[in-house]
Amino acid sequence: MDKNTWIGFLLIAVIIIGFSWINRPSKEELAERQRIQDSITFAHMAEQEAQRLSDSLQLIAGTTAEQPEVVNNEEIQARIQAAYGTFAGAAQGEEKWVTLENEKVRLTLSTLGGRVERAELKDYHAAGDTVNPLCLFRADEASFALTLITANNRILQTSNLYFTPVASDDARKAILRLPTATADAWLDFVYELSDDYMVRFALEPHNMQTELAQNVNSLELQWRQLIPQQEQGRKFEERYARLQYMLVGGEQEELSEAKDDSEKESARVRWIGYKDQFFSTVLIADDTFTSSEFHSVIQGKHSGYIKEYTTHTSVPFDLTGKTSTGFRWYFGPNHYHTLKAYDEGVEKENRLYLNKLVPLGWKIVSWINTALVIPMFDLFTSWGLHIGIVILLMTIVIKLIILPFVFVSYKSSAKMRALKPQIDAINEKYPADKMQERQQATMQLYQQAGVSPMSGCLPMLFQFPVLMAMFWFLPTAIELRGKSLLWAPDLSTYDAVFHWGANIPLLGDHLSLFCLLMTIVNIIYTYITMQSQATDPNMKFMKYMMYAMPLMFLFIFNDYAAGLSYYYLVSLFITILQTMIFRWTLNDKKMLEEIEKNKKKKAGKPKSGFMQRLENMQREQQRLAREQAKAAAKRR
Repeated sequence: MDKNTWIGFLLIAVIIIGFSWINRPSKEELAERQRIQDSITFAHMAEQEAQRLSDSLQLIAGTTAEQPEVVNNEEIQARIQAAYGTFAGAAQGEEKWVTLENEKVRLTLSTLGGRVERAELKDYHAAGDTVNPLCLFRADEASFALTLITANNRILQTSNLYFTPVASDDARKAILRLPTATADAWLDFVYELSDDYMVRFALEPHNMQTELAQNVNSLELQWRQLIPQQEQGRKFEERYARLQYMLVGGEQEELSEAKDDSEKESARVRWIGYKDQFFSTVLIADDTFTSSEFHSVIQGKHSGYIKEYTTHTSVPFDLTGKTSTGFRWYFGPNHYHTLKAYDEGVEKENRLYLNKLVPLGWKIVSWINTALVIPMFDLFTSWGLHIGIVILLMTIVIKLIILPFVFVSYKSSAKMRALKPQIDAINEKYPADKMQERQQATMQLYQQAGVSPMSGCLPMLFQFPVLMAMFWFLPTAIELRGKSLLWAPDLSTYDAVFHWGANIPLLGDHLSLFCLLMTIVNIIYTYITMQSQATDPNMKFMKYMMYAMPLMFLFIFNDYAAGLSYYYLVSLFITILQTMIFRWTLNDKKMLEEIEKNKKKKAGKPKSGFMQRLENMQREQQRLAREQAKAAAKRR
């Protein structure tokens, strides 16, 4: 290698070393990373230790049942005392259940672990079940545990301990008490159900300073939940099911919905949401979660579950009981207004933004949804109209909003079509080797006729966000769930009219009728559009491609919500009607007459600044091209 090569390698090495040195973490950052890692490691160790104690207890019970003469009662109690310390009395017991319910939710609390074992939503049903309330999770489908460190450094998990129900005068309040060996020392799990889907959950220690380790100022929390398949269309339920959480400050993060994913979060977290397409279980901290680790695992297609979510995190804990550790559980639908209502009258820095659990698209699209689509949907549904009529009216309103843009686009296309004979004449006059002269003459024709090639494209850009807003809104609108229209029993999923056993690639195992009708009407609309446009005989392939696009939509939308396909079907019918009206009002003869009038009006008038600059640029390019050609000829 030569000298320059060595210098190059040396400079690269200096840059890499310098960049690494500048971006090295500070001592505080390293300490924080180590603390988070230690916290996560401790949580895993706590789980393993708690599982070991649980296994030991089961082994003792099994030995006693099979060989009662081997281990006497005193020895059993001694082993339990050694393993569980002050919580030995809670290590054994009989599981009991406490029910809390209102008009919307029924919760079943288990004394084993003091957790919510079952959550049912009374106003909803799983797909194919019109009798039983929808169940977010049952028994072993979910687990919730806090890690306790006793005064003599035993590591226990609340999921393995038996709580005692405490009588309460309030039917919507339940107190589950974890007793200790000291008569006036205990830990209460307090649940208070509101009038809707929110449940208050608080940890209230009483004289626990001598029972737990003195250096305890936080508790490790482990939460796992399987997400059962609730909808007919698993594909879309997987797409919208994800673990989502909000950082302090309002920024929202989420794990991948398309693959197994994990995330270690060093920032403070306000709430953690386990969501599927239409329902969520959310744990909200009064303070914050810290040192969090999240996992999302996709379940097998025939398992009956969509995903499994797991969280390891920690929460502040005051041993003295002066400050309770508080949470709120949300067990409910991903309904925009229901979730947004929790921020009403709340200062901005304290808002939860749970409405972000409803996916409404990119920023500009979500803005259109919240400012236009959702209010319009609320207005029409408040009139008591059928959901099919509501979508029809929304389609008409949206079509009226974008009608000016569609008209401008169609008018531009009509002008271009009327000018085609003159453009063909220019192309004949200036062959391909005189492209600059051809472009200059074409632009001059456009300027005289008052036509801009871009005027047909820009209106489409304005229409696109509105169309995308409906594309995001309809598949995620829980209001469509369970609502029927004609042959479709549920507009929130596909309306299969034909099923076959095999899975056809791209198409699946069914055919949706609304999607099929939409495809047929789209092909008809393409035919009408192609008939009105002059086509180049040498571009037949493009003509076939125009017909291929509607067929592609059949494969794309076959699994989509029937409500969305119905919207596109109605929208296409209205578009065809608009096209017919435009043709009647804007025929080629009238358009050509208008163009000729524009030419006469602009004859002799000075050119616009843009056109003048464009012509000057073209002349300069022509001059440079001539000079380059002369120079090349001299060299030859």
